[in-house]
Amino acid sequence: MDMSVKIKRAYVDTANDDGVRILVDRIWPRGVSKEQLNIDHWMKEIAPSTELRKWFNHEPEKFDEFKQKYKGELQHSQQWEELKK
Repeated sequence: MDMSVKIKRAYVDTANDDGVRILVDRIWPRGVSKEQLNIDHWMKEIAPSTELRKWFNHEPEKFDEFKQKYKGELQHSQQWEELKK
């Protein structure tokens, strides 16, 4: 059984070999319908918190610290535990 993980943006078309599709974002992608996205699960809690996203602000020099803070958030997420199973 192939247990590989593929990461793709929500705006990229689905493919036959996508497997189980999980949206990891706190906000629904703008302009994309549920039918277009064709997801199996929406796991909002696994995405970085709003506070963390705002702090990071897409500033590359903060990325290492962002990773550490995000890993800390994941340690307290029930959805993260479900996904790992």
